[in-house]
Amino acid sequence: MNKRPHVAVVGATGAVGVEMIKTLEKRNFPVGKLTLLASARSAGKTLKFHGEGVPVKELTRDAFTGIDVALFSAGGSISKEYAPIAAKAGCVVVDNSSAFRMDDQVPLVIPEINPGDVKQHKGIIANPNCTTAITLMALYPLHQAFGCKRIFASSYQAVSGTGAKAIEELRRQVDQLVHGQSVTREVYPHQIAFNVLPHVDSFLPTGYTKEEMKMQNEGRKIMHHPSFRASVTCVRVPVYRAHSVAVTAEFDKPVTVESARAVLQKAPGLDVVDEPAKNSYPLPLYLAEQYNCAVGRLRADCAMDNGLCFWVAGDQLLKGAALNAVQIAEELLK
Repeated sequence: MNKRPHVAVVGATGAVGVEMIKTLEKRNFPVGKLTLLASARSAGKTLKFHGEGVPVKELTRDAFTGIDVALFSAGGSISKEYAPIAAKAGCVVVDNSSAFRMDDQVPLVIPEINPGDVKQHKGIIANPNCTTAITLMALYPLHQAFGCKRIFASSYQAVSGTGAKAIEELRRQVDQLVHGQSVTREVYPHQIAFNVLPHVDSFLPTGYTKEEMKMQNEGRKIMHHPSFRASVTCVRVPVYRAHSVAVTAEFDKPVTVESARAVLQKAPGLDVVDEPAKNSYPLPLYLAEQYNCAVGRLRADCAMDNGLCFWVAGDQLLKGAALNAVQIAEELLK
């Protein structure tokens, strides 16, 4: 890999694309040249990078010549079509969609957990699901120490996980309700303002949603833990940014709050925010735009042996998407 690589961001004008550009800048990633790619309707827009305006170009099949790394966040169908083309052109793709996550030929990487898997790439590396990434930041260090058998979890997922239109929908509905108007919806099947929807992604024949199964399927692959089990309910909440997850984990070895806290305090990319007496616990409001995830509400589970309950939260546009992708690109440079 070139020491000052030519980097492309595909889906540059979307919520995650914009964060990818900001993250490359904030982390001083050694960008030799930046190419911004998006759909024809976004072509011609200009986005700022280190104070300079960079024009957005249309994504085409021959857009990847000379590009070293491409960060994709333009949805699964675009990734399926263009990532193999980019890889064939000699570019390494870091893909934020679900298109390649469970492909045996494609590493699925959280750099704090399995950075070594980056080396196995054949041109494409997958970024995990945002809820999975945030959960594993706290779960994996505990698994290393105590051996995690299974988890039961409920997520509290921000609307920005759905994209820019969903952020706008929540804003609009709050405004409509405050002004006594009737609520309009386009993105979600029900009103999201002042409501919670136990429905993220599409339903499977089992009654779980695709999002809910990602925790088990992706968790097994990232942690190299094929027998890991996860029963999850994913819930969309009227929060703009940052996901939270309530987790009950069962371990092979006995675990105490003290031993768990000692492990979590050493975990990279994770802050322990856990002083209930001071009303101190992770809040999505304060984790928005933060690189680290945070864990708190640590307690021994009172319904099972070797069980630990915790609450973990993080910015799903960052650790759940853009930051993780840039960290993978940083691993590629090592």
